[in-house]
Amino acid sequence: MAKSKSKAIYVCDNCGYESAVQYGVCPNCHEFNTMQPLIKKEVKSNKKLFQNQSVLKPQSIDEISIDDLSRIKTGVTEFDRVLGGGVVPGSLVLISGDPGIGKSTILLQIASKIVQQEKKVLYISGEESASQIKRRATRLGVKGKKLIILSTSDFDQVESLLNEIKPDILIVDSIQTMELADVDGATGSVSVVRELTSRLMKIAKSQNITTFIVGHITKDGSIAGPKILEHMVDTVIYIEGDKFHFYRIMHTVKNRFGSTDEIGLFEMHENGLKEVSNPSEMFLQERLKGTSGSAVVVSMEGSRPILVEIQALLTPTLFGNARRTATGIDYNRVSLIMAVLEKRANILLQNQDAYIKVTGGVKLDEPAIDLACAMAIASSFKNQEIPATDCFIGELGLSGEARSVNRIELRISEAEKLGFKRIFVPTNNLKNYHEKSKIEIVGVKTIGETIKKALK
Repeated sequence: MAKSKSKAIYVCDNCGYESAVQYGVCPNCHEFNTMQPLIKKEVKSNKKLFQNQSVLKPQSIDEISIDDLSRIKTGVTEFDRVLGGGVVPGSLVLISGDPGIGKSTILLQIASKIVQQEKKVLYISGEESASQIKRRATRLGVKGKKLIILSTSDFDQVESLLNEIKPDILIVDSIQTMELADVDGATGSVSVVRELTSRLMKIAKSQNITTFIVGHITKDGSIAGPKILEHMVDTVIYIEGDKFHFYRIMHTVKNRFGSTDEIGLFEMHENGLKEVSNPSEMFLQERLKGTSGSAVVVSMEGSRPILVEIQALLTPTLFGNARRTATGIDYNRVSLIMAVLEKRANILLQNQDAYIKVTGGVKLDEPAIDLACAMAIASSFKNQEIPATDCFIGELGLSGEARSVNRIELRISEAEKLGFKRIFVPTNNLKNYHEKSKIEIVGVKTIGETIKKALK
């Protein structure tokens, strides 16, 4: 028989860094007192153990067959969009977000939709009692005999019930509250979370049970527990939003079965999360007319074009160094755009405090937003209104040129659909654009030309 021995290592609770030495400060993330002991078993290989095992046969890539990827529609369109078209049977999905953001709410709503398809859902909660879950379910209008609730933090008990219940969907809320009797470590520690994730992965793959797990986040916004938690699961979904506002934005940072560019938009109500079918209208509905420092951009979020308002406020600085603040847009991008405006459009911004904001709580990070951001800044500086029916698309180069962007047809079509009369796009984008549109399309080559045409 193979001999085994135990070896003590230390793992950071915050980032998952492993070391043979227990440091007071993690060498990787520099957090204090996060190095916790973990017992790892090493097994010496023995050739006799492999004598009866079948020999793996390598295959040419041309010989490997591809099975069609079947998906389960949850009935929540925005959630299905984020996952890439629905839930893949046997997949392991991690959902994370701030406390109170709506993780448990959306999972209960999804469970309600799935049981209507004659599928069985097992909802495990280590944080709430069955009566608490029932009260929330009643408020959300969730019901169904095939939605089974179990309030426990003992995962060994859950495993023993799986063969009896045989669910199609398993929901664990949350993984940081689950306990394992045969694993050393406190609840939520690195060793426990790692073993739990491993067991859940085996359950999902071997029994073809689609599994959703809820994960808490740390104060810096990352998922609590070891990094291997994110590596092991198939999909990682974040739910973001301000607790003082109604809107919730769902997006993926990892998806083995689809794109990570898609987002889902929801609005929080007393009876749960409601899907937002027209996000562009949502982001623009409170826009004021007749004010300077506002420009609309058509941004692509995955395969969906969304019109978003970018606001800028410039005021004379009272100190030696001008202040720059950016919300919803990268600070370095704003600094670059302001430098281009100074050098290429002769707009002196050195003595101006600048506050840039993307409305609606959405975050924009694609290059096509540059032109709209520059126009919002120029509009505020000159104190001139941009017509409410104008919108902008384009990337800015350091020479002040407007560079072409992708999916121009979808962007123009969305702007036309929402009633915009004029859209500014890079001239190079118009070379291959031959569709007839009611909206006036204005081709521009530089930021200076755009300012002259838009701010008359």
